[in-house]
This record gives sequence, structure tokens and C-alpha cells, in this order.
Amino acid sequence: MATKNEEILRKPDWLKIRLNTNKNYTGLKKMMREKGLHTVCEEAKCPNIHECWAERRTATFMILGAVCTRACRFCAVKTGLPNELDWDEPNRVAESVKLMNLKHVVITAVARDDLKDAGSRVYAETVKRVREENPYTTIEVLPSDMGGEFDNLKTLMDAKPDIMNHNIETVERLTPKVRAKAKYWRTMEFLKRAKEINPDIPTKSSIMVGLGETVEELHQTMDDLRAHNVDILTIGQYLQPSRKHLNVQKYYTPLEFGKLRKAAMEKGFKHCEAGPMVRSSYHADEQVNAAARAKQAKGDELLKGE
Repeated sequence: MATKNEEILRKPDWLKIRLNTNKNYTGLKKMMREKGLHTVCEEAKCPNIHECWAERRTATFMILGAVCTRACRFCAVKTGLPNELDWDEPNRVAESVKLMNLKHVVITAVARDDLKDAGSRVYAETVKRVREENPYTTIEVLPSDMGGEFDNLKTLMDAKPDIMNHNIETVERLTPKVRAKAKYWRTMEFLKRAKEINPDIPTKSSIMVGLGETVEELHQTMDDLRAHNVDILTIGQYLQPSRKHLNVQKYYTPLEFGKLRKAAMEKGFKHCEAGPMVRSSYHADEQVNAAARAKQAKGDELLKGE
């Protein structure tokens, strides 16, 4: 949280956001409201919402309600006591993916520490229903650590998403300050276990920069992720969502992001997105592995033949 004595950094020119509220944007927003669905795009105040909704017509669905049981100091999602589980939510998400004709969908969720299964059964059911209604859509999941209970992780992995994404968020030293309840090495173990459950499913993680970390710490975090068999990495600039949240300590330049991406690829990541506006699900449709692309191509061929 900012104090009176702390200087708030001015945003550089490369962080200017281009607004676009065309019919794709307004239509998608209307559909989400009509179906009672939430997106992390809105709840977390993502800076890319206009590009994704208006131009790319993609969205990251946020399931298990809109209230998180954690209060991470970087995140704008509401915190408090969540509502009861909505078992019809998987059906509404699947129908929306079909209406949007998505080739790739990202499904994330609030942390549900109030539930023994951390919401994993509803999560898995959502993946299954999306696949049933959209057999040629690739599915990426972005869960919390589910309390570190690996039976919950297995429930979700058994639904066979195409990508398992779980964010490390920051370096080890800053984790207690930045992330509520989450632990650096528990996240690493979560990613490792996901790969052990199904080695064919790519794993992915994301790092925010600008919270006071050093370049050396970022390189160490990359090494730790690779040591736990993570395939895909995204690196983006932390932006303070409100004055109640952590201050930005540094704005990285596009050149610095380029150097981080180069380092990540040299360390063995199969793909790395790095840039000021990159978020965990930014251009996620372009991060799908070769097997998923082949799956999409097959679907396109069948559609052309109809």
C-alpha cells in the first residue's frame, strides 16, 4: 500500500492503452452479463481487455464465483466470503465458448480455500463440458494452488486440459509480501506434480516485474521453473490496480523485456512471451503447442467440409 512519503512513478509512454469499444466488445460484455459469468479480464482490471474483447474476440473465464478467499497485494479481484458453488456454471461457460466460436479458451478461478476440494470438481466439470460442446477448442486452465492438496490437482488434470498454467507471480524473496497464503516452493511443486500426472500436458507460469526484484532473482526464478519442468513462461509489467495495492518500484523498458525473453529461451523454455502489457493469458491462443495446433487444424478441416 502506498504511503504519503512514497513517490508514485509516472507511467512511461509505452504503457499507453488503446481503447476499443466496438460491437465485439459490447456484444461480449452483454453475453457475459446475460449468462451470469465472470471474466478475469474485468475483475482483475486487465489492461488488454479492449484488445482481447474488441479485436481478438477472446476472453479468460473466471469460475467459482467472483469473490476470492485470498487478498494478494497485487490483485484487484474482490476478496471475502464466496457464494455457494454454482453447478450450472460449467454449462454456461461451454455454451459461451461455442457462441464465441473460440479456438482456444482460458479458464481461471478465484481461490476457494473455504472448500475441501478447492473447487476442483466444478473446475474439472467445466473443462469436460467445454470439450464436449467444443471438441476442437483447446483449453488452458489457470488455477490457484488449491491449498497444496495434490488430490485436487489430480481431479483437474484428469479432465485433460491442453495447457496447465499456474503462476509463480514473483521471486522467492518477495513472495510473502506479494502473495497471500501462496508459497514459492509449493507453486513449484504444484507445477512439477502436474507434469508428473500427465507429461504430455504443457505447463506454464507467469512472472510480474516491477515489484522490487533484481535481474539475478528473475534469472533464478526462471532456473527454478525449468528445474520443475515448466514449458512456457510469460513475463509482464506489474501495474498497481489501486492505491490500496503495492506500489510499482520500476517500469521495465521494451528492451529489458527483450533481454528477459532471450534469457528465458536460452534456459530452455519452449515459448516465452515478454513485454510491458503481457499477462498470463495474453495471446494465449498463440502459445498452444504443436499437438494443439494440429487438433485445431483438424477441426477447421471438418468445418470446411460441412
